[in-house]
Amino acid sequence: MVKKDAVVSLSYTLTNADGQELDKSAPDKPFAYLHGNKQIVPGLENALEGMAIGDKKEVTVSPAEGYGEFIPGLKMDIERSNFPKDIEIQAGMQFSADVNGDNRIFTVTSLEGDKVQVDGNHPLAGQTLHFDVEVVEIREATKEELEQGHVHGPGGH
Repeated sequence: MVKKDAVVSLSYTLTNADGQELDKSAPDKPFAYLHGNKQIVPGLENALEGMAIGDKKEVTVSPAEGYGEFIPGLKMDIERSNFPKDIEIQAGMQFSADVNGDNRIFTVTSLEGDKVQVDGNHPLAGQTLHFDVEVVEIREATKEELEQGHVHGPGGH
């Protein structure tokens, strides 16, 4: 049964509200995670609680229970001079920065002259997510996995 500290392996497909496929596990490589340890979005983790091997479920996750609401203030222009001179900045690059005591990952979205446009929202922020999942394996986590807080072996570490 899916419960706290169990290693759960899932076969899944993730789509957005328009039905566009955003992600999918490979048929021969299920996704493994340590249940109850905030390694997947809360809305999905809560919906999986108590499921058994072979159980299938369609789960709709709101932005609040997924990757959060889109925050316009996390899109900004930064002067190139605020970045190290020896780094070539390109669209798609990521960096972390402290925002009001919260460490956020920012992605460079574009460059225009001396302005670097960045976005601190997760790419799926503000989206309602639809997961089609099947639990394919459940096992007890090893002592090492619990101590390190992540899964080892296929689908994990």
